[in-house]
Amino acid sequence: MSANQSQPIRRSIEVEYWVVDEEGRLVEPDPLVAASAGVEREFVEPLLEIKTTPCETTAALRAELLGRIERVLDVADDHGMGLVPLATPLHADEIADVPSERTRIQREVIGEEFECVRRCAGTHVHVEQIPGRECEQVNTLVALDPALALVNSSRRYRGRVLSAGARSKLYRWMAYDDLPHQGRLWRYIDSTEEWRRRLERRYEEFETAALSAGVDRRAVVSSFDPESAVWTPVQIRERFGTVEWRSPDTALPSEVLRLADTVAGTVEHIRDAEVRIEGDTGRVTQDQVVLPEFDAVIQYVNAAIRDGLKSDALRGYLERMGFDVAAFDPISGRHEGRASLSVTEAQNRRLAAAAELARDVRQTRSVSTR
Repeated sequence: MSANQSQPIRRSIEVEYWVVDEEGRLVEPDPLVAASAGVEREFVEPLLEIKTTPCETTAALRAELLGRIERVLDVADDHGMGLVPLATPLHADEIADVPSERTRIQREVIGEEFECVRRCAGTHVHVEQIPGRECEQVNTLVALDPALALVNSSRRYRGRVLSAGARSKLYRWMAYDDLPHQGRLWRYIDSTEEWRRRLERRYEEFETAALSAGVDRRAVVSSFDPESAVWTPVQIRERFGTVEWRSPDTALPSEVLRLADTVAGTVEHIRDAEVRIEGDTGRVTQDQVVLPEFDAVIQYVNAAIRDGLKSDALRGYLERMGFDVAAFDPISGRHEGRASLSVTEAQNRRLAAAAELARDVRQTRSVSTR
């Protein structure tokens, strides 16, 4: 899809949730898949994905996402299940894969660190491409990447505290450490051709790593292409006609919608505003979108992952970039606790988070229909 200059930019959301039983144990979501359109299995057994279609307004996006989640929750109630809006399951020894050639190859390429990826649940926000402004869209989303801190929802990995944004640390600094260009945030681009060249180079690196790991070239080619072989947080998605932001954790639906609204609004604003890269502070005004130099963005990203909204510098940056920071209450910021969490404690926290999600959906639906 490509935006008509006179129409709103369409946006869509994909969000993943852990599925648990009445004891808080991770379970397969099979009964839930047929509950609504846009519901799919993910690549590990206890993870469910709920997608929206492209929507022209925040109101339409809100109604569709909440309606689909609500239908899934109705079926989940019948089967004693819940949806958990946490970026990691907090603590889990074994999580089985859904059989897939793609997953098998990734495991071979990434090695033992692939376990990090298998314990992560996130949110993807798609915004429609503006013809001729795709580079500015990509660069704006790169500059907005520190906003991941607004929905950090888990500090823990296998029971232990990792960082304010555990999922982001697992992806960027651990899982893809040997293939850093695959998983980290990329620098600003000057052209869509530059983007395509980067994708080709990353695909070649991935293919080389796969062959070195003993994977047959034909298997790689049949399961991956340059666009699907990378995880990098901001991507041009030619297949969908969108620019995609993949950084946020899974979180409460109301928080995800609030985040997506500001992100999509800022990206839409570049139709009428001057976009330039300058300095290290950044700001969005009525007629300008000023993006910090990339090295400054990375400093804000690192603060978002390590400290979350405890960083005053980060909070100030996000406010200047148009976010109402005080409106967000990241789940990960509520649970300091001790260094280690038991399996039973993790199960209880999952149940509490699932109950909060159900309340959040009811309350947000109620407000949006008044």
